[in-house]
Formats: sequence, C-alpha cells, structure tokens
Amino acid sequence: MPLWSIVFFAVAVVAGLFGYAGIAAASAGIAQILFILFMGLGILALVVDHFEDRF
Repeated sequence: MPLWSIVFFAVAVVAGLFGYAGIAAASAGIAQILFILFMGLGILALVVDHFEDRF
C-alpha cells in the first residue's frame, strides 16, 4: 500500500513539469495524506510490537 503514495508523488511531479497545476496539486495532496496515514500505521505497529513483547 505505501506504493500508492510514491505513484501519486510521481504523477504530481510529471504533471507539474507539464504545467498541469490542478492535477499536480491533487496528486500531491493525495500522496501527502497517504504518507501520513502509513507513517501513523507504522508507528502504531512498532508500539504494539514493543508492548506485545513485554508480556
């Protein structure tokens, strides 16, 4: 699933190079949301794994 943030980032960069500001902004926004979501899930997984090993 983290691959989607990379895909939307690539679309944003290509669209930005060609001057499609609306497409670039939308793709960059989606990539940012997905990045934050997966970063949060990764941190949550680390915390759960840490506390799971203690018991």
